Amino acid sequence: MSPYIGRFAPSPSGSLHFGSLVAALGSYLRARSLKGQWLLRMEDIDPPREVKGAADDILRTLEAFGLHWDGSVLYQSQRVDAYQQALNELLQHQQAYYCQCTRKMVREMGGIYNGRCRQHMISHGAIRLHNTQGVALFSDELKGEVKVDADFAEEDFIIKRSDGLYAYQLAVVLDDAHQGITEVVRGSDLLEATCRQLSLYQTLDLTAPKWLHLPLACTQPNFKLSKQNAATAVDVNPPQKSLSQALAFLGQPKVDLSGDIEIMLAQAVEQFRLDAITKENEILIG
Repeated sequence: MSPYIGRFAPSPSGSLHFGSLVAALGSYLRARSLKGQWLLRMEDIDPPREVKGAADDILRTLEAFGLHWDGSVLYQSQRVDAYQQALNELLQHQQAYYCQCTRKMVREMGGIYNGRCRQHMISHGAIRLHNTQGVALFSDELKGEVKVDADFAEEDFIIKRSDGLYAYQLAVVLDDAHQGITEVVRGSDLLEATCRQLSLYQTLDLTAPKWLHLPLACTQPNFKLSKQNAATAVDVNPPQKSLSQALAFLGQPKVDLSGDIEIMLAQAVEQFRLDAITKENEILIG
């Protein structure tokens, strides 16, 4: 078996909140319990959503919790040449095409894009993948078999936005492949996105990783903690309390709170149990 390589990939759109800490901790525990690497990638390719200083703040917060990554941080903003090269190749092989349809037009199509621009000779606009794979089913290491709506799975989705920014789906696939990620551990809000990413992996003839989706921390049903929802920054004073709460959220055994954060984390790694994590997509918190 190849060595385990996991990762945590936050976007610098605000400080690390409790939901992000859960995702970071879950991916860290999984990687370290399997004697693997844990990499860090900063998904900084959406400047309109980014907050100045947030990237450095996230790094300091992870370090305060003892969540030390392997190697150097990969910044997506330094990878745009690779994204464009992949796009050029997809366009050249008629595996992608330009589209000028607006969100309103897609809503009028019933919410799923119908391939309207696929046969048109358009040279500008957003770029969509000609999705010939249509992956609708995958296996999750925690949840088991996951299936999404076939219409969604088969949709020609956007891989470069009309404003010139590279879409998440393209960047995350290319970066996970570039870093040799063997398993992606992240929140359950990205379950559907996994099928789109698998379609892109197959189109690009890349080896896909395994998947493990953790429950989301929600303040009410279908309302996850997020930077967009103005979630407050996780408390690092002291870090033991928030780390203990995140461990409990993941169903993990209690650890000794009186010790150093590094000792506490090492204990959590040693007694990590994947089967203790709920298979539910979300957990309501107070």
